[in-house]
Order: sequence, then structure tokens, then C-alpha cells
Amino acid sequence: MTEAAITDRRGTDRGPDRRRHSREPFVEFTDVYKAYGPKQVLRGASLQVFRGEVVVILGGSGTGKSVTLRHMLGLEAPDAGRVIVEEEDVTDLPEEELYRVRKKFGMLFQSAALFDSMTVFENVAFPVREHTEMTEGEITRAVHEKLDLVNLPNTGHLMPVDLSGGMRKRVGLARAIILDPKVILYDEPTTGLDPITAQTINELIVDLQAKLNVTSVVVTHDIHSAFSVGDRIAFLNEGVFEWVGSINEARDASHPKLREFLKASAVVAAQPTK
Repeated sequence: MTEAAITDRRGTDRGPDRRRHSREPFVEFTDVYKAYGPKQVLRGASLQVFRGEVVVILGGSGTGKSVTLRHMLGLEAPDAGRVIVEEEDVTDLPEEELYRVRKKFGMLFQSAALFDSMTVFENVAFPVREHTEMTEGEITRAVHEKLDLVNLPNTGHLMPVDLSGGMRKRVGLARAIILDPKVILYDEPTTGLDPITAQTINELIVDLQAKLNVTSVVVTHDIHSAFSVGDRIAFLNEGVFEWVGSINEARDASHPKLREFLKASAVVAAQPTK
């Protein structure tokens, strides 16, 4: 593994307590199984996400990372096992109760999932219009506040077609935080971005974590992103969280598949572009 692959956002080694967070679980998976027809995706996955931390779910393509996020949101129900959110078992909740739980989460989708026919302002305002009774003045203030937080002031009039890939991600993030969630879920936040733009997104994730005092779960196979933003890594392999530990512990982990994944990712990242 290259040294560059395991340094923090400032390029320097971190101590064990980069950020203080509670040991109180916000989200818990207990022995969760999920299959789609004959394909078994989760095979007894267990994980605790503590309040105030950034957990990075790391793993290869098709290992169940995004499926894990959908279970946290209640968009999928496990075939077996339990999902707990803020000490409430949400596994078997009816849809109307799950809506209440989902309001605790904000989600940044891999593609940003913007409405192409809406301006930036209307995209960010969409959840507020749908789920609150805020006045137009309150909506305007909230949208501008969130656009400022993601470093996109004075962009409300633009259309998605006018935006770069990184800007689309930041608009999607502004929309994800417009309802002031307790947890932000990131699905492959740096996919499709050049290295400089990807690092900008990594720095934004860390910045929002500090400013909003939220809990974050980041799904990625990008090793640079994982070590830039995470407090802990949860390595998902063949439907099971085979290794969970701090960023510092991951550097020297003896788990053979995790070491192989980190080494391969670092080698690929170090290849010169053609």
C-alpha cells in the first residue's frame, strides 16, 4: 500500500482521536440476510454505527454496500435479522411509520439524482416543499443557507445541464441536508470525478460533519476517499462485515482480504494516467 493511500485530508498521519464521537449506536444491523431470487447478497451482516462518527463501508463492486444503505433507509426489508435506528426496531414497521424514520436520514445518491427540468434552487427546495409547510421566505433562506454550506452561493438560477460533475454532487448534497437530518448517507460520492474534484468532495464531507454534528455513512470502493473522511472502516466481503476498526487499525490489519483490497486499490490509484 502506498503512503499516499493512507494519509488524511491534510496529507499527514492522524492520531487515534481525530474527532470525538459517542459510543451510543445510532444504527445497528444484527445478523441481516438479504437475497434477490437465488442471489444471496447479505449473509448475516452485523454492524453498529455510532452517533457522531463517519463509518466508511468499504468493499468491491457487488458486495452489498448499497443494499446496506437501502436497509438503513427502510427501502428494503431484510429476509432475516434486525435493523435498529435510535434504539427503535424498524425491521417490521409499516410504510407510514418508516416515513417518520426516513426523515432522520439525508441521502447523496451516486448520480446526484437531480431533476433536469428544475433549477438548482428548485432541486434543493424540493424536499421542503414536499414534506414541510415552510413559507416561501423560509424556503428561500434555507436553500441559500445549504448552498452556502456546500460552497455553491449564487447558483440557484442554474440548470443541472450547466453544472460540472462535482457541482452536481454538491447540489445533491445540499438537497440531502435541507431537512437537517441526523444521518447523512453517501453512495459512492467520488465516483466519476477527477482526483482533484473528488478530494474537494472528501473535504466537504468532513467539513459538513463538523459543522452539522451529524452521523455519516459513506459507501465507497475508493481507498483515498475512505482514508480521507472516515473514523472507522467496515469491510464488507461476500455479504458479511468481516473486519471493522479505526482508520489507524486498518493500516496494519492482518485480515488477508482487507489487506489485499487495500494493496490492490493503492496500486491502481498509483498508476500514471495515459
